[in-house]
Amino acid sequence: MYRTKQGQCWDEVARKIYGSERHTGYLMQNNMQLLDTAVFSAGVNISTPDLPADEMNLPVWRRKR
Repeated sequence: MYRTKQGQCWDEVARKIYGSERHTGYLMQNNMQLLDTAVFSAGVNISTPDLPADEMNLPVWRRKR
């Protein structure tokens, strides 16, 4: 679980949690109830499940971009 700061967007949260904006879609898929939000208010709880194992076990140069 991640609690947002005022003004954060999906890509910023994905970068903070997963290390890259390319995981923004995964983060959004796991928070369908929040999809109408583009810019978050402070204190919104976002579910942050672990990335799928297939993404985590590949070397960086082999991962989907």
